[in-house]
Amino acid sequence: MSYLFSSESVSEGHPDKVADQISDALLDQFLAYDPNARCAIETFNTTGQVIIMGEVRSTEYIDLQNIARQTINKIGYTKADYQFDGNSCGILTAIHEQSDDINRGVDNGDDDNQGAGDQGMMFGYACNETENYMPVTIDLAHLIMRTLAQIRKEGKVMKYLRPDAKSQVTVEYSDDNIPQRIDTIVVSTQHDDFADDNTMREIITHDVVNILIPKVKEQIHSPKVLSLFNDDIKYLVNPTGKFVIGGPHGDTGLTGRKIIVDTYGGRGAHGGGAFSGKDSSKVDRSAAYAARYIAKNMVAAGISDEVLVQLAYAIGVAEPVSVYVNTYGRSHVAMSDGEIAEKIKTMFDLRPKAIEKTLKLRQPMYLETAAYGHMGRKNEIVEKEFTSRYHETKKMKVELFTWEKLDQVERLKEAFGL
Repeated sequence: MSYLFSSESVSEGHPDKVADQISDALLDQFLAYDPNARCAIETFNTTGQVIIMGEVRSTEYIDLQNIARQTINKIGYTKADYQFDGNSCGILTAIHEQSDDINRGVDNGDDDNQGAGDQGMMFGYACNETENYMPVTIDLAHLIMRTLAQIRKEGKVMKYLRPDAKSQVTVEYSDDNIPQRIDTIVVSTQHDDFADDNTMREIITHDVVNILIPKVKEQIHSPKVLSLFNDDIKYLVNPTGKFVIGGPHGDTGLTGRKIIVDTYGGRGAHGGGAFSGKDSSKVDRSAAYAARYIAKNMVAAGISDEVLVQLAYAIGVAEPVSVYVNTYGRSHVAMSDGEIAEKIKTMFDLRPKAIEKTLKLRQPMYLETAAYGHMGRKNEIVEKEFTSRYHETKKMKVELFTWEKLDQVERLKEAFGL
């Protein structure tokens, strides 16, 4: 019997994502001027207020308030009507130095065998539903949110849009786990107040169906994904009827509270550790990227149609305590999942410092990850500029989303006899 599966995404103006972006913007600023900085930065936001907390070990001084305000304004919170804007919100900082007890386990004098910054298990997942090896539900949910943000920032149509928004996509799957059709699309978007609530809802629903969704479809190049759209999709637009009060004024935001949106939309698994604000010595982040890198290359190599990789670490220990692979019975090699895991363990150096070097994780590359998902994104080189009242302006070429590279496919094919 077929089944339905759903994934959600949120916009860059969602309060939790505002928090993630501030945390990662601050991390990038530290890394731009001190590539060896250690950061675990948390952000809280609510009506007219931002609190920046956490631990940092760095040789450089950063203007936390200025970076936070720039980030908030770039998202689109620039009007007093929102009850939260970058120019007038209060910003409190409560940053202190990283614990020596944690640092001694990481900086143990042997750079190559740098210990993991914490214990925990991290997961990476990939499947062949989309061209970027992501589940189609989360991929479409992200695309809807990115497109809505583009429309808002262009300001040509749907001029009532405000920064906060959420989407959800439900897809029907066959018994053999193949996507068949889109069943439901949910879009809730913050908007300016309308004189008539009934007219408001009619207008927004019309615009979502006739402006937003066609723009979404224009960006899809996969025929099998386009074929999922049909005339019977149920559209639920602003189901409460009104969404004027939103953003940090409508709901408090916290760093790391959208970890399923950040990863695979509920597919695969998640170890519970958040990403934003953490430098790559924190395996919560770096090992999750490494696991995605391995899983994606495995599916692209044809080892399996679907792969889950788990890595687990102990604080202060370099080598992972376990490497686990699950192919969900969809493997194309004559090996058990345990045998596949053993081979993967020999092929990839999964010590934290090795992951940092392989994926170039000491770059200021993280603000771009903080909205619309960390996985399934485009690997590209961009030029970024960092300014500071305390340092010279820096222009740097930064390679984004290095864990999305497919540079291990041929090596995996050879190793697995494909």
